[in-house]
Amino acid sequence: MSTDEPGTPESAPPPQRPWARGNPPRPPHPPGSGGPAGHPAPAGGGMPAPVSSLRVLMTVVGGLQAVLGLALVTNSVSIAKSLWGEDDATFYADRATGEEHSGTVVFVGVLILAVAAWGILTALKFPTRHPNVRNSAIAYGWTNLLFTLFLWAFLPILLLALIWLVVAILLVVRPNQPETRAWFGAPARL
Repeated sequence: MSTDEPGTPESAPPPQRPWARGNPPRPPHPPGSGGPAGHPAPAGGGMPAPVSSLRVLMTVVGGLQAVLGLALVTNSVSIAKSLWGEDDATFYADRATGEEHSGTVVFVGVLILAVAAWGILTALKFPTRHPNVRNSAIAYGWTNLLFTLFLWAFLPILLLALIWLVVAILLVVRPNQPETRAWFGAPARL
């Protein structure tokens, strides 16, 4: 058999290494374990339940924030009038009316839309298992805690703010669970 025929080991192209495409090699799993950090691999090779529930939670929260941001942007004049009211402008000549503050409402709406896009894009990147995606999820959770303070300041509905607080706490706690840390290859806590 000659080496020029297709199908022979000498004529096969060399295997392509993953790090040749720009990705560094990942360390192998410890012997005897099915997954990283000594945790067993999930059945079917999919995401563990805490990771997938965090992903769904981030997507839902990002969607709700997007709806709120769009509402602020599209109804900026009426929202500004309700916050800064025109009735007060008749008593104080130097005070601006609600229409002059609509730009502030649009700015806050665009800021909320940006945070919503950040959460949704982070959730979509979970399958990459990159450790920085987990860090982004943690930062998104802390940002949502700040968002809860914003809700408490401007929303008179206390129940909605309390529900959002519980969700924000879950967004901070879930990325630090052992299954999530193992999924992203983070070092174990001491």
